[in-house]
Amino acid sequence: MKHTALTPLGAEVTGVRVGPLDTADTDELRTLLAEHGVIVLPDQDVDDDDFLAFLRSFGETVFTVGETPVPGRPELNVISNVGRSTPPRSQFHVDTSYVRNPPAYTALRAVDVPAEGGQTLFSNQYRAFDSLPAMVREDLSERTVTHVVTGLDLGDDAETSAVHPLCATHPISGRTALYLSTPQRCAEVSGLSEEEAADTVASLLEHSTRPDNVLAHRWSPNDVVMWDNRCVMHKADHSGVVGDRVMHRGMVGG
Repeated sequence: MKHTALTPLGAEVTGVRVGPLDTADTDELRTLLAEHGVIVLPDQDVDDDDFLAFLRSFGETVFTVGETPVPGRPELNVISNVGRSTPPRSQFHVDTSYVRNPPAYTALRAVDVPAEGGQTLFSNQYRAFDSLPAMVREDLSERTVTHVVTGLDLGDDAETSAVHPLCATHPISGRTALYLSTPQRCAEVSGLSEEEAADTVASLLEHSTRPDNVLAHRWSPNDVVMWDNRCVMHKADHSGVVGDRVMHRGMVGG
């Protein structure tokens, strides 16, 4: 297995096939994800069974209630612009942060790649934290954020909110990352008024997603991309898409 670091985050990994992994390869990829946030696995001519076996190598798969499952593969969901009169909307976020134990990893398998557009953007949340002024880091270090669900009807018994550290220590790398999501999902910040919390979240999101802190992945056929939700935010860029954009998504529990 070889990897080439990308800037300002991410790594392209070759010499490994998406499918069931042995413990050594899984551990190496976990370490790469903890260090680089995103891994790009090009030229993976694989199907959903291979994709699921790959995901299960990292742990138990999880599914967000309310998403559209892949036919015959209920652990995966479809992300598609096919048949839509308006493009999907996406903001920088982390996946399913409104539960006590959010997914550690998310991965996408490219099924149909558009002729133009459709990049996925990733932010380096380690760098976002490290580049804050020292006084701001100190002020935020003990604060928590209440994350809430938006846009999904999960039913009466589902988790719909959870409290997480705003400055979270990654369990593998030991580094600190800003743990944020879209403003609508960040309902409260401990010790701050509603207005102060909204201003803080907006300011930190703008800081985290400045262009020099974002990797734009341009999809190629047979790409598989995986990222670590504990140190990365992501967003699909649906502007200027020409052609069908279809991805199959899977997540691994934290």
